[in-house]
Amino acid sequence: MDRRLSLHKEFEALLGNKNCYYQPPESVKLKFDCIIYNLSTANVDRADNSIYLFTRRYNVTLITKNPDNPIIEELPKRFEHCVLNNFFTSDNLNHYNYTLFY
Repeated sequence: MDRRLSLHKEFEALLGNKNCYYQPPESVKLKFDCIIYNLSTANVDRADNSIYLFTRRYNVTLITKNPDNPIIEELPKRFEHCVLNNFFTSDNLNHYNYTLFY
Protein backbone atom coordinates (compact mmCIF):
# COMPACT_ATOMS: atom_id res chain seq x y z
CA MET A 1 0.00 0.00 0.00
CA ASP A 2 1.18 3.51 -0.73
CA ARG A 3 2.71 5.09 2.39
CA ARG A 4 0.53 8.19 2.17
CA LEU A 5 -2.63 6.07 2.07
CA SER A 6 -1.34 4.14 5.06
CA LEU A 7 -0.80 7.43 6.89
CA HIS A 8 -4.30 8.54 5.91
CA LYS A 9 -5.80 5.36 7.40
CA GLU A 10 -3.85 5.91 10.62
CA PHE A 11 -5.23 9.45 10.86
CA GLU A 12 -8.77 8.14 10.36
CA ALA A 13 -8.26 5.54 13.09
CA LEU A 14 -6.87 8.19 15.43
CA LEU A 15 -9.81 10.54 14.83
CA GLY A 16 -12.42 7.81 14.80
CA ASN A 17 -13.99 9.32 11.67
CA LYS A 18 -13.23 9.97 7.99
CA ASN A 19 -12.56 13.71 8.40
CA CYS A 20 -9.00 13.56 7.07
CA TYR A 21 -8.05 15.71 4.12
CA TYR A 22 -4.92 15.55 1.99
CA GLN A 23 -4.24 18.89 0.30
CA PRO A 24 -7.95 19.78 0.14
CA PRO A 25 -9.06 22.38 -2.42
CA GLU A 26 -10.90 25.44 -1.12
CA SER A 27 -14.17 24.05 -2.48
CA VAL A 28 -14.17 21.20 0.07
CA LYS A 29 -16.41 21.84 3.08
CA LEU A 30 -14.52 20.63 6.14
CA LYS A 31 -16.20 18.66 8.92
CA PHE A 32 -14.75 19.11 12.41
CA ASP A 33 -12.86 17.58 14.25
CA CYS A 34 -10.50 16.96 11.36
CA ILE A 35 -6.91 16.55 10.23
CA ILE A 36 -5.58 18.37 7.20
CA TYR A 37 -2.16 17.39 5.91
CA ASN A 38 0.08 18.11 2.96
CA LEU A 39 3.50 17.10 1.73
CA SER A 40 6.11 19.64 2.77
CA THR A 41 9.39 18.16 1.58
CA ALA A 42 11.45 15.01 1.94
CA ASN A 43 14.70 14.01 3.56
CA VAL A 44 17.00 11.98 1.37
CA ASP A 45 19.92 10.03 2.80
CA ARG A 46 22.52 8.86 0.31
CA ALA A 47 25.38 6.41 0.37
CA ASP A 48 27.52 4.96 -2.40
CA ASN A 49 25.95 7.34 -4.94
CA SER A 50 22.43 6.06 -4.35
CA ILE A 51 19.44 6.84 -2.16
CA TYR A 52 19.05 4.44 0.72
CA LEU A 53 16.45 6.34 2.76
CA PHE A 54 13.68 8.65 1.53
CA THR A 55 11.46 10.10 4.25
CA ARG A 56 8.57 12.44 3.48
CA ARG A 57 7.86 15.40 5.71
CA TYR A 58 4.22 16.43 6.14
CA ASN A 59 2.61 19.50 7.61
CA VAL A 60 -0.30 18.25 9.71
CA THR A 61 -3.03 20.42 11.22
CA LEU A 62 -5.49 19.11 13.77
CA ILE A 63 -8.57 21.33 13.89
CA THR A 64 -10.85 20.75 16.85
CA LYS A 65 -13.60 22.51 18.77
CA ASN A 66 -12.35 21.03 22.05
CA PRO A 67 -9.16 22.70 23.39
CA ASP A 68 -8.56 19.64 25.59
CA ASN A 69 -8.99 17.02 22.87
CA PRO A 70 -6.89 13.93 23.73
CA ILE A 71 -5.72 13.67 20.11
CA ILE A 72 -3.49 16.70 20.75
CA GLU A 73 -1.17 14.50 22.80
CA GLU A 74 -1.94 11.25 21.01
CA LEU A 75 -0.53 12.39 17.64
CA PRO A 76 3.10 12.72 18.86
CA LYS A 77 2.74 9.52 20.89
CA ARG A 78 1.49 7.48 17.93
CA PHE A 79 4.04 8.85 15.45
CA GLU A 80 7.62 8.75 16.66
CA HIS A 81 8.78 11.57 14.39
CA CYS A 82 6.00 14.07 15.08
CA VAL A 83 6.46 17.47 16.73
CA LEU A 84 3.91 20.12 17.70
CA ASN A 85 5.07 23.38 16.13
CA ASN A 86 2.43 25.91 17.10
CA PHE A 87 -1.15 26.55 18.09
CA PHE A 88 -3.71 29.21 17.22
CA THR A 89 -7.43 29.80 17.46
CA SER A 90 -9.54 30.98 14.53
CA ASP A 91 -13.36 31.17 14.31
CA ASN A 92 -13.61 29.43 17.70
CA LEU A 93 -11.68 26.44 16.34
CA ASN A 94 -8.36 25.29 17.79
CA HIS A 95 -5.60 24.64 15.24
CA TYR A 96 -2.61 22.50 16.23
CA ASN A 97 0.20 22.42 13.65
CA TYR A 98 2.61 19.49 13.61
CA THR A 99 5.57 18.39 11.53
CA LEU A 100 5.53 14.67 10.80
CA PHE A 101 8.19 12.53 9.13
CA TYR A 102 6.62 9.39 7.70
